[in-house]
Amino acid sequence: MEETELNQSQDFIEAASAPLRTKSSNYPETFAQRMMGRDKRPIGDLFGITQFGVNLTTLHPGAVSALHHQHTLQDEFIYVLAGEVTLYTGTQEHILKSGMCAGFRAGGQAHHLRNCSASDATYIEIGSRVDGDAVSYPEDDLVAVMGADGKWSFEHKNGQPY
Repeated sequence: MEETELNQSQDFIEAASAPLRTKSSNYPETFAQRMMGRDKRPIGDLFGITQFGVNLTTLHPGAVSALHHQHTLQDEFIYVLAGEVTLYTGTQEHILKSGMCAGFRAGGQAHHLRNCSASDATYIEIGSRVDGDAVSYPEDDLVAVMGADGKWSFEHKNGQPY
């Protein structure tokens, strides 16, 4: 049995050995390259979880978690396991260290994380999966909508598709 396979009798794995997400970002290419230095392991998917997503994410120094964004229907939660990240909410900055957590309710403030330290930072992120969720990106010409198929479609703010 490979390390990344589930133990069928106990349904567990070592999270750090889970495979990395095959595509580094779902964003259109012009934005995806800004996600360099971010490693996501979609650990919830390995268990067939469909109502919410769970990722083990590592940000290397200088990397960001996502574009500055806000969901209309999805709640998000992060828990810092190791290292230190800077949380940007609206126009404020907060340092989160190992053992700290933050939550973002649907329709709440725009947010993202950046690793401003010289060491890797690892955290767990959990987000609900809601059909029809839309994401706004106040600092970028981008809007995303979750389709009934569970896939994101991306448009410019004027409605033109990417």
